[in-house]
Amino acid sequence: MKTALLLCHALLLTGFMVPANAADIAAGKTKAFVCTSCHGADGVSVSAAIPNLAGQKTAYLTKQLKAFKDGSRKDSLMNAIASQLDAADIDNLAAFWSSLPGAATSAASAIPAHIERTRLKFPDNYKRDFIDFQSINFPERGQVRKYYVNKAAFDAAREGKPMPQGSYFLVEVYAAKMDEAKKPVIGADGLYEQEKLLLYTAMETQPGWGDDFPDLLRNADWNYAIFNTDRTVRAGVNQAECLACHKPLDKDSHLFLIKPLQAKARR
Repeated sequence: MKTALLLCHALLLTGFMVPANAADIAAGKTKAFVCTSCHGADGVSVSAAIPNLAGQKTAYLTKQLKAFKDGSRKDSLMNAIASQLDAADIDNLAAFWSSLPGAATSAASAIPAHIERTRLKFPDNYKRDFIDFQSINFPERGQVRKYYVNKAAFDAAREGKPMPQGSYFLVEVYAAKMDEAKKPVIGADGLYEQEKLLLYTAMETQPGWGDDFPDLLRNADWNYAIFNTDRTVRAGVNQAECLACHKPLDKDSHLFLIKPLQAKARR
């Protein structure tokens, strides 16, 4: 009996006994549905800029998710997602991704169709029907961006109300004109002078548009899109990146520029 007790104690110390709170791989697989938008259904990412998770060590994955959750590791997308996970979610996800076979570094997954698909149409008459409410320099990208909003959203901002269904925001993204020193040319208004139009970004909300997205990503009923300069939808855009970035802004109708918009609307 004494020998058996000593053996049991030794097993506990060395970690060979299964803990009472062992991770649930099946639950991790279910939860991982939201992760597939970027990391792929089998843990093989959709982009070379995103790490594969398949076959990573459980302890490593757990540590990284906890760091994203508490903010000690910074990434706006992952911080937004991890903040919604509890301890069991983290353990289960780590166990699931670790259980999958690793992939070749050249392997890649497709962006899930429900994430890539956007319902936005380009608002052809936006110059006439929308309000120009803000322009911003983006030094890190050498860009200047011009923001437009439709009347429904503008009126709601004036009254301090949440954005109603039918709200539409459109952004013109321009490359800044550069001087001989390769620095942006700044106009009298403090904005970079425009060199050429690069693309448009947009977001719109309509009833039921958020139903395609998992709760950890969903921004109410907003959809996002990038339009080319010919006003066609740009293919291969991962809406998960937009959704995760705007997710923490639920109290501001998922908008970064709610205060400038309200200020403009109340003038």
